[in-house]
Amino acid sequence: MQQVPELVATFLAHTKVRFVPLPEEEAAALESLLVRTWEESRARWPTVVLPAGVFVRHLAERLPPSGPSEAITPLLTGLSLEELYLACACLQGLPSAHEAFERAYLARLPEKLRSLKQADTVIDDVRQKVRVKLLVATPEHAPWIGDYTGRGALMSWVLVIAGRTANKLRAQEKPAQEDSADELIQALPGQGLDPELDVMKRRHHADFRQAVREAASTLSAEDRHLLRLHFADRLSTYEMAPLFRVNQSTVSRWLKRAQQQVYEETRRRLQERLGLTTEGFKSFLAFVDSQLDLTLSQLLDEQGKPPPADG
Repeated sequence: MQQVPELVATFLAHTKVRFVPLPEEEAAALESLLVRTWEESRARWPTVVLPAGVFVRHLAERLPPSGPSEAITPLLTGLSLEELYLACACLQGLPSAHEAFERAYLARLPEKLRSLKQADTVIDDVRQKVRVKLLVATPEHAPWIGDYTGRGALMSWVLVIAGRTANKLRAQEKPAQEDSADELIQALPGQGLDPELDVMKRRHHADFRQAVREAASTLSAEDRHLLRLHFADRLSTYEMAPLFRVNQSTVSRWLKRAQQQVYEETRRRLQERLGLTTEGFKSFLAFVDSQLDLTLSQLLDEQGKPPPADG
């Protein structure tokens, strides 16, 4: 009985089409092609170490549709094999692959998007959303980098996704809603039961909104980025950790520190601006404490970054 080479056996076991048995000479040629492809890919991405078997299985699962008797070699050589190697390594969650993908593709997105007349105001958001979509798993879907089939250049594929993301962001753009803070103020407890608090809600809703915005504007760009991922993009600390190449507890600590800064600044600015000491104001501050995450989430989600302070 003919002994099938190891990588060829792995490859044939994972293709969607069950190919007819290969003659010994063709099987040996295919084994040589798979080994050479793996070695050339390793040379292209020297910091990214991926076992040959894992890579070969990835190739087999993305082989173009074919008939059982069709020649395999032309199907394989028509793919962007070295880029499929990087995509496979990213799908495996290798930090070195993520770093290589960042350098070779995501770092080039701003230049590419500008050439397509995309506005500078959305380019950073687009790059971040593409990074998350392609490299971060969610409960519903594995990282989308796994959808790359190698039938075209990886940069072109990434650029298509980025263009669609930019179009979606533009479609979602709408005037800033004065409203996000207004709705929170309207939700204050005691409406109709505590006349003093009702007056406060009507009189000070603008101060509350402005205080949150000013507090958020004191954050560093890194902390704003961190909060936007968590509140606007709804990423968990578990999902964020690979993006920053740290553990989950570190991300949690960063988030807690940034939130605390917003909390303290909001309370301080409200107290300075309003100068109230009534029991109603204490209730107001208690509500602020309980709802500030929601307010911050809305501000980040609406505009992609905290609006600047007026004046």
